[in-house]
Amino acid sequence: MHPAKKRVSRKAITAWLFLAPSLLVLGGFTLYPMIQAAYLSLTDYNLIRAAKWVGLDNYAELFGDDAFWNAFGNTVLYAAVVTPATIVLALALALFLDRQFVGRAFVRTAIFLPFIVSLGIIAIAWAFLLDPNIGLVSYWLSQIGIVAEQGVLSDPRWAMPAVMFVGVWKNVGFYMVIYLAGLQSIPEELREAARLDGANAWQRFRNVTLPLLSNQTMLVSVMALIASLQAFDQIYVMTHGGPFFRTETLVMLIYREGFQELRFGYGAAISWVLLLFVLILSITQYGFFQRRQVKY
Repeated sequence: MHPAKKRVSRKAITAWLFLAPSLLVLGGFTLYPMIQAAYLSLTDYNLIRAAKWVGLDNYAELFGDDAFWNAFGNTVLYAAVVTPATIVLALALALFLDRQFVGRAFVRTAIFLPFIVSLGIIAIAWAFLLDPNIGLVSYWLSQIGIVAEQGVLSDPRWAMPAVMFVGVWKNVGFYMVIYLAGLQSIPEELREAARLDGANAWQRFRNVTLPLLSNQTMLVSVMALIASLQAFDQIYVMTHGGPFFRTETLVMLIYREGFQELRFGYGAAISWVLLLFVLILSITQYGFFQRRQVKY
């Protein structure tokens, strides 16, 4: 073998050896469960008897199931509100905290702190705060007359907005840090040149800062959307999908069908529909931002 090709071959073997542990974990804990779920989605399986092949019957039942369409609508509503709200708020906080002022480090830490706390603990804490009998937030809201006597989380009108608020509050600090890193990577000369050309603050943000943050916006958008479409633990702890299934998302429906009703085939079919839905939206987002990517 030619010496140059031999060196390349050794480098390739070394690279594959370093990648092997990660590939094994990815294959064992991600790829194999996906393939297994795809097979289960074509069967009727309940842990007690052997899986019975039913073809596409689970998918046919799924599209005529009111519970599925209710959960699908709740998931889309949750993602359509939480994702843009999180992005806009994270960008606004990053712009504010990119300035110099006394106490900036404390404010940054306070906003980021909820992200590193367990989601279950946060959900329990907010459930107490919104409790109609002992909740401080419920008391404040009742004073301005926007909360029913049964409390926010038991009111069909306010349960979804409440879990949306907590979802935004929990994750906005993480996305703010990504935007802060992007802002600090923008050369100050570009903003200064725009200032010398007479651009005001809004024009500098609209024509300089925002386009140069396109990479961060794409990353934040994709991550926030996927997280919103997979919302489960926070909503499960706060409302269990109620009241009257008003906050039941697709992941909660998968859990209910699979682990409570023991309909693993039907739950796997919903999982694959959700996976394809997330994949289509992510590819669409990637294509949208790729065309608007700015390099400097």
